[in-house]
Amino acid sequence: MTRWAPLKADVLDALATEILQRYSKGRVVVAIDAVEPATAEAFASELAAAIGRTSHPVFVAPLSAFRLPRESDGDYDYSLLQRVLLDPFRLSVGTGFVLAGFDAARNLPVEPRWSTGPRDAILIIAGELLQNPPLRGQWNYSIWLDDGATDPKSPYVKKAKPSTTATAIVDVSEPEHPRRVFADSC
Repeated sequence: MTRWAPLKADVLDALATEILQRYSKGRVVVAIDAVEPATAEAFASELAAAIGRTSHPVFVAPLSAFRLPRESDGDYDYSLLQRVLLDPFRLSVGTGFVLAGFDAARNLPVEPRWSTGPRDAILIIAGELLQNPPLRGQWNYSIWLDDGATDPKSPYVKKAKPSTTATAIVDVSEPEHPRRVFADSC
């Protein structure tokens, strides 16, 4: 039996349409969560392009741009993310926000580059662990990218249950043919 293989553009366009139908006005934050940050970042760029084709303003920030220095105990500087990106973005027009706070390759903070956007805009945050506290609840819409190889007993999946907390689940086990998964438990 032949397995259905949707085109990536169709899946991205459908997600973009769904997000814009739900959130056509105001500032909206979308999370793209995956076990592999590179997978989330690539998907976020493609989703931003799909949203951009509708002429709706969209910004993308990788969570990796808010890492803590290697010698620290944690992975990410959630306080910095909140302070310079999430809170200012939500304040609307005229408030500057920063899309990157740290250069992980150089293990150094980056000079802030302040951006502004119109009243109706979408911010896409891409990375890993986005359904974990303290981030859970920060998103208007979230997408869990299921690569089909993630161990369901991994600490993150077991604790955060991203496939049940995300707004949408996308199977990316075939990267050029992602499929939307509906995991209703009725």
